[in-house]
Amino acid sequence: MKSGLNILILGGDNRYLEVINILASNNMNIFLNGFNKLSFEDPSIHNLETSEIDFSIMDAILLPASGTDKDGEIEATYSNTSIRLTEKQLQQTPDHCTIYTGISNDFLDKITHSSNRKMVRLFARNDIAIYNSIPTAEATLKIAIEETDVTIHGSEVLVIGFGRVGITVARLFAALGAKVTVAARKSEHFARIAEMGLKSIETSRVENIVTNMDICINTVPHSIIGPKIIDQMKSSSLIIDLASKPGGTDFDYANEKGIKAIHALGLPGKTAPRTAGEIIGGVFLELLQA
Repeated sequence: MKSGLNILILGGDNRYLEVINILASNNMNIFLNGFNKLSFEDPSIHNLETSEIDFSIMDAILLPASGTDKDGEIEATYSNTSIRLTEKQLQQTPDHCTIYTGISNDFLDKITHSSNRKMVRLFARNDIAIYNSIPTAEATLKIAIEETDVTIHGSEVLVIGFGRVGITVARLFAALGAKVTVAARKSEHFARIAEMGLKSIETSRVENIVTNMDICINTVPHSIIGPKIIDQMKSSSLIIDLASKPGGTDFDYANEKGIKAIHALGLPGKTAPRTAGEIIGGVFLELLQA
């Protein structure tokens, strides 16, 4: 088992406190930037300012779930100071240094490529996505309970998309007695939906049934719930969009029509940060020790 690796964690939210604990308990040397509001007693944890970081010794760099913005700025919940990742910093790292991030963008793709450094998108991995689907589904249920005036049991629920999140969401709502219909595209998905005892419909035909739905949950990161579908919805319907930005819902149009539409992003970190941190930390540690 590998230990004693030098790991730089740049920014992050409350999930990353659990990641830090996992790494520290596995004898990693942890260098933090973006945590100056906190203090750590473990001697293997070094809380640094950007100017104090020695990039030349880092075996891996872990970025927040959101990666960076288009200018390289990094989300840091526990710091009042803006921090950034630059191409120059990456070029100072050893050739074997790997960059780990939740998601990426053009900026991050560009600087890792030009620096000839490997990048791993953690949230693109099936294991993390499936693990994360559990707190995501639970948080979605919480939103549905709080934002409607009827029980989930007996409600007509439409789940759009039958990927890793859609499967778990559909299963959870059905377990509570909701009448779940899943919108999908692939024949194998229709077979699995039938095996689960749920109703299904082609995604292109959602407009035909949406009038009957109390709750519509979108998991597809493309434009799905547009004006044609929204026009068919009853005013009491609730839209919960779980897709990454910009989502799959025309939120402005839904607002115009008086239909509540919630873009529910980052649910694992918001509602179950310790579990979400355990998921990230566990898979990250496994990758480091491979």
